[in-house]
Amino acid sequence: MDWQALWNKVVNYFESNIWNIVAFFATLIIGAILITIAVGVTKRLMRLRKVDEMAIRFVSSIFRFLLWLLLILILLSIMGVPISGLTTTLSAAVLAIGMALKEFLGNVASGIILVGSKKYKTGDYIQVAGVEGSIIDINFLFTTMKTPNSTQITLPNSTMVNSPVTNLGAYPARRIALTFSVAYDSDTFVVKKTLVDVMNSCGLVYENPAPACNLKVLNESSIDFFCTCFCDNSDYWTAYFYIMEHAFDELKRNGVSIPFKQVDVTIKDNTFSAPPLAYSSLPDRIEKPRTKRSSKPLTVDEVEDLSFRELHRRLKEQAEEFKEEREAKKASKKPKSSAPSKKKSTAKKKTTPKQSVEKEAIE
Repeated sequence: MDWQALWNKVVNYFESNIWNIVAFFATLIIGAILITIAVGVTKRLMRLRKVDEMAIRFVSSIFRFLLWLLLILILLSIMGVPISGLTTTLSAAVLAIGMALKEFLGNVASGIILVGSKKYKTGDYIQVAGVEGSIIDINFLFTTMKTPNSTQITLPNSTMVNSPVTNLGAYPARRIALTFSVAYDSDTFVVKKTLVDVMNSCGLVYENPAPACNLKVLNESSIDFFCTCFCDNSDYWTAYFYIMEHAFDELKRNGVSIPFKQVDVTIKDNTFSAPPLAYSSLPDRIEKPRTKRSSKPLTVDEVEDLSFRELHRRLKEQAEEFKEEREAKKASKKPKSSAPSKKKSTAKKKTTPKQSVEKEAIE
């Protein structure tokens, strides 16, 4: 490799572009200074307008990125790089990257929405997506929170925008809501007075609005009293634990018992003893009186509608009814016999009821 030729090319480049190089470095230094000044002035103006510090950091980051991008394009034009072609290439690249990183851009847009809407500020205690904590920072992509046990949670900005968020630190005052269960034999007046006195004894609890206590629910084995009071947002847990501890002690001091779940065990004898019965045996069957259905002769339409089995049954019933009617007519028309033949006639008459019973049983 000819190092002398390479050195000559470098020297010739600097000699022919000495003013472009000077302009490049001058623009770089002046641009960096101007960007720093512009970002600083922007932060100062936002602080004068009492914008939240989290929003100031977010806006200043975007503003600084855009200014540096503009400075880079100016430096490239000074060095003779065609900006028009670069701009076209950059636009195509941005479009392709935007299609590939749509979730990334969605988080950026969500961050702008969060900062612009001023829904939260640094230090607000929120509950979102099953987690809770105090907001520390919102950047381009994520929202950072600190939990009460000093752990850090990072959520995408899109989750913060698209999920229901409970902001417990939005107002300076916060309500404490407590439920106490006592036994049914407790005096409700004593319970309410005891709990209200406990809440009033805490100096962190507001006197206006005054603490309140009311009977809320009648449970299976206890009655529940619902107590409410207000305190400063920062004093919530301190006042909460104070009321819980002193309410337990005061309820015991005033003879109010707190029920707990119990299980009653009954021991049964395994020997079987039959219960006494109201009767000695099954009662006799008493037949329900029923009127015998007289079947009329079948018509042509009925014969067409009936199935073969149903038609056979109906015809059999009619044949038996006709037979019984014919025998009854014969018995009524038969003349009375003389004395010698009375025994024979009597014997014949005795067999007739037996045959009738057998027919009825067959039916």
